[in-house]
Amino acid sequence: MIERPRGTRDFLPDEMEKRRAIEVRFREIAESYGYREIATPTFEHLELFTIKSGESIVEEIYAFKDKSGRDLALRPELTAPAMRLFINECSVMPRPLRFYYFGNCFRYERPQKGRYREFWQFGVELIGSERVEADAEVIILAYRMLKSLNINFDLQIGHVGILRSILENVDEEKSSKIMRLIDKKDYDGLASYMDEAKIPEDVQENVFQVSALHGGREVLNEAEGFTGRENLQYLNGLCDILDSTEIEYTINLGIARGLDYYTGMVFEIYAEGLGAQKQICGGGRYRLAHLFGGEDVPSTGFAIGFDRVSEICKISAERRKLVVIVNFPDTLKESLEIAEKLRSAGLRVVSDVMGRNVRRQLSHASDIGADYAIIVGKKEINEGAVGVKDLHTGIQKSVAINELTEYLT
Repeated sequence: MIERPRGTRDFLPDEMEKRRAIEVRFREIAESYGYREIATPTFEHLELFTIKSGESIVEEIYAFKDKSGRDLALRPELTAPAMRLFINECSVMPRPLRFYYFGNCFRYERPQKGRYREFWQFGVELIGSERVEADAEVIILAYRMLKSLNINFDLQIGHVGILRSILENVDEEKSSKIMRLIDKKDYDGLASYMDEAKIPEDVQENVFQVSALHGGREVLNEAEGFTGRENLQYLNGLCDILDSTEIEYTINLGIARGLDYYTGMVFEIYAEGLGAQKQICGGGRYRLAHLFGGEDVPSTGFAIGFDRVSEICKISAERRKLVVIVNFPDTLKESLEIAEKLRSAGLRVVSDVMGRNVRRQLSHASDIGADYAIIVGKKEINEGAVGVKDLHTGIQKSVAINELTEYLT
């Protein structure tokens, strides 16, 4: 028996219906804000991901050579492909551009609860604005999408510029390492590394103090003295917008997001019921296009971990009624005609393809959870009618064929 590859999953119909219901809801909300869908290839040139993350990322992704020796990779995320698309196809389009996407991504890492080698992301990118209103819109959109699923979550907002201003005199490579350790919340490792890297004690103390600032808007007053007024004025302006739209949030100046291309506001959303892998959304303001040969364009975006959201969401997929057509050997033609008519009216209709007798057809209808069984008998057909059995109540009625669609819908 050939099993599925490690770190991947199979989805049965019930789970797929739930996932599609979540996806449809996300799409509707994104489009209500003016975002339009894009799609990019499942594999890209490896360089697209090493430019921004370094050669070390090759160990964490599915990288390979094709038959012509080109270095390619299965996409580990969707922001870089979206920006590559922007540079290739959209650089002269009116700005800002509002894109959304939904697709599978791949990372070669140890599988665990909530973390897989193949996973799905739903994300958005707002490209071309550097104003606080753009950042606020992206945060509000993520919040509304997740709120629509009735899950409990915590939105936390920070600004990488504050930590970066503390590290402005630190070597770039060391600064990046420090930000990644903060992102991982590895404070023991952070202390050891900063000692080893001979980071000045006052800088170390400031890094730990700012990373611990967490709470309401009063946190911004406590951050004075660690950063320039511009960063704090920006965050106050962002909070004003979020407050006016009744968005619940926490200020967390310890959010680092670990990637060098983030330049300003960053945010993360955490949910209950997922254990260690509790982050379900992350994003922020970044500059990435210039690394790929385009102009230096400000952008803001986020990605939702679709699999984690699906795991904790209790949404019930809205299912169309399921009808089973039960035929006799001499009414097969008529039963198929009725089935097509009902399908055209929007019903889900199953016809027998196993040559079962009537009793077994009815038994199968119950087994698959059908709502109605339409019994197509010769006598009834000659009278322009069929038998309709409600499989929930067991009641059976004779219904005229020309009234059947209205009766069932």
